[in-house]
Amino acid sequence: MADHREGEARTDGSTAGPGRETGATEHPVTIGVDFGTESGRVVLLDLVTGEELAVEEVRYSNGVIDERLPGSRTALGADWALQDPDDYLSVFDRGIPAAVRAAGVDPGRIVGIGVDFTSCTVLPVTSDGAPLSRADRFRGRPHAWTKLWKHHAAQPYADRLTEVASERGESFLARYGGRISSEWYFPKLLEVFYEDREVYDAMDAFVEAADWVVWQLTGTLARSACAAGYKAFWSDEKGLPPTEYFTAAYPEFTSPGEKLGTEFFPLGARAGTLRSDVAARLGLSEEVAVAVGNVDSFVSVPGAGVERAGTFVMVVGTSICDMVVHDAQVLLTGITGVVRDGILPGRYGYEAGQPAVGDMFAWFVDRLLGTERAARGDVYAALEDAAGRIAPGGTGLVAIDWWNGNRSVLADADLSGAIVGLTLSTSAGEVYRALLESVAYGTRRIVDNFDDNGLRIDEIVACGGIAEKSPLLMQLVADVTGRPVAVPASPQIPARGSAMFAAVAAGTRAGGFADLSSAVDALRPATAARYAPDASSRDAYARSYEVYRGLHDTLGVERVAWMHALKDLRRSVSGGAEEPRP
Repeated sequence: MADHREGEARTDGSTAGPGRETGATEHPVTIGVDFGTESGRVVLLDLVTGEELAVEEVRYSNGVIDERLPGSRTALGADWALQDPDDYLSVFDRGIPAAVRAAGVDPGRIVGIGVDFTSCTVLPVTSDGAPLSRADRFRGRPHAWTKLWKHHAAQPYADRLTEVASERGESFLARYGGRISSEWYFPKLLEVFYEDREVYDAMDAFVEAADWVVWQLTGTLARSACAAGYKAFWSDEKGLPPTEYFTAAYPEFTSPGEKLGTEFFPLGARAGTLRSDVAARLGLSEEVAVAVGNVDSFVSVPGAGVERAGTFVMVVGTSICDMVVHDAQVLLTGITGVVRDGILPGRYGYEAGQPAVGDMFAWFVDRLLGTERAARGDVYAALEDAAGRIAPGGTGLVAIDWWNGNRSVLADADLSGAIVGLTLSTSAGEVYRALLESVAYGTRRIVDNFDDNGLRIDEIVACGGIAEKSPLLMQLVADVTGRPVAVPASPQIPARGSAMFAAVAAGTRAGGFADLSSAVDALRPATAARYAPDASSRDAYARSYEVYRGLHDTLGVERVAWMHALKDLRRSVSGGAEEPRP
């Protein structure tokens, strides 16, 4: 994967900074590791210059497991998405030594490691941290494997938890926009509890993957307060919701916290230092500090240099995660969580997002157009060019961006996508533009929701691979939302943010920073591109957005039973559901 600066491309896929020679830097360096859906990325960050010295990407061998388990002929049901935790360890073992070699950094200059992860990605483990999926007796059992964030087969459990919380007037529900997502901790845990009790009983912990990889580095389980707050209903003031709430929904589920634990650590805290065997394997010092794990989207806020309220940060990749920070807590519907200190210390952090973006584009290019992997880049470039030649409103199409359900503002994983306005003359370029526009329309719906509830949004900062690669999408977001969009001058903002937290965990004595604000001030990236709203396109997009909003409300609220019936039918045919939705 190429770095954004000019530099020498290495044969191992990493990139060193311009003019860098072996051992050239005498500055302290931290490592940020960003675990995504398909791969992990390692970044080395110079804590004095802010330069990304090297980037190394390691693709997961098993990728997303959504059809059948490795080595098994048994098909998984609809909406399953699993992973192999050993793929995560290969990111450390292959990526870190390769990045250090590419940068020519003296390993003794490396003072910290920080990690971020897709969330809620969780796995069942024994007391020593061994994944159950490694054990011969469980390897053929789907519930023993890591459940990826986009594992949506637990939606019935999420629906039941939402229903009971609403009936009981549980106060915690308002912190999550009034709806519970199948992407979160307890729906996935309940799915194991009811569908494979032997796996549930065998696990000593059901742990976030971010916490698990930190555990593998340090030998210590230091659970993140951030992940527990956003994904497991926990708060430092009240802990978990009362047991009576869980048993009202599921009477047999009498110990909701037994697999979660009771101790959680704040962002930037030091989880420990490298285990001696890990340090030897990676070629690093045992004194390297390891930060508490973080969520991939959240680290992008400091990684992009953002600290102020009014800035909407969107991380654009396989999905989009949206973050806003504010001094006050506002309990608004249509978000996926608000947690104090959850993104930046001393602020309330708000999360929203769209669960299918890069995935949706890949569906069109790979499945519908039948593109071979080697030709993907050329096909995307041709589609971007064709879409860019079409005037606003010129496709006659409106797409609804629910290819992987809706995260915000409806929080309904049982919704599915739609394209309206197709004719016999519709071209591939027009469909692709409609998909791009659907992302912009979905973003506007989320931005409007914040604005309508008193959290004014003045500007958008977009980062991630697609933000860098698709100027057309960024211009569409600016035009449709009416806000300027800035793209930071780094394609590795999440890993950069993790490296900043590593610098805080290392502390000033090791050459790091006393707090996150100091790290952000010193390491804020430059801006690579800015996009201003085009006033000439305002009317055309306003008309198209009116259609999008009408379809959004009709199919997602007023006639939502239509969409749910289609999903239930698919589940029943594929064997992925126990019962149809009432």
